[in-house]
Amino acid sequence: MSRNSEKAQSMLYKWRAQQAAQQGVIDSSGRRPRNIMECTSVAACEKWRNQVLKDVTRKIDKINDATLTDFQVRDLNDEINKLQKEKHMWELQLKNIGGTNYIRFQGNVTDSEGRVIGSHKGYKYYGRAKELPGIKELFSELAAPPKHKKTKQDWTNLDLDISYYGYRDEEDPALLAYEEEREEEARTNLMAETKGDESRWDVANIPKFEDLPSRAEIEQILVEKRKAILLAKYQ
Repeated sequence: MSRNSEKAQSMLYKWRAQQAAQQGVIDSSGRRPRNIMECTSVAACEKWRNQVLKDVTRKIDKINDATLTDFQVRDLNDEINKLQKEKHMWELQLKNIGGTNYIRFQGNVTDSEGRVIGSHKGYKYYGRAKELPGIKELFSELAAPPKHKKTKQDWTNLDLDISYYGYRDEEDPALLAYEEEREEEARTNLMAETKGDESRWDVANIPKFEDLPSRAEIEQILVEKRKAILLAKYQ
């Protein structure tokens, strides 16, 4: 059945219900007030809330009917959500006029699959509505276990050696050859830019590795600086 046919059938069902009410087949006196806040009787609020609960139960049973089309299931699910919202409004009014505080004792009701139903917060899916195209995939994504995020302990258990942190790069012949090639290329480019002016090349200060001071020389320089600071302090 096409989507247009489903929609037409659903509209026909609603039209017949309206005609039945107008002809007296359905007693219009039993209809709930539209303005809930105007109902100030605790007994009346309890009556209408119970009626909403019965409608919710009846429609949840109906939405599991395998003969319903997808469009009818969507329509019915919308109606159930509206009823749940109306039920919450009756419970708020009961609380405001001194009746039973159902909201205080209201907990999350779950279905056989552990999904929350019956809550007034947000839009919910009931029965076959959870199997509608697009909705089923959404629930599958929500039910998927969260990806494990590596903790500090996980990284510790990897047992990484010092090569992971780059301490053995100087022992890699391929890396050393690549670095030497890139250094020579940089020097050549610099000489071309300065047109052979070595004084400008010296200012650029790209020393060769062998021109750098050794660890012992650096330590000696630091010691001499400390001595100079102490001598200047006590003179």
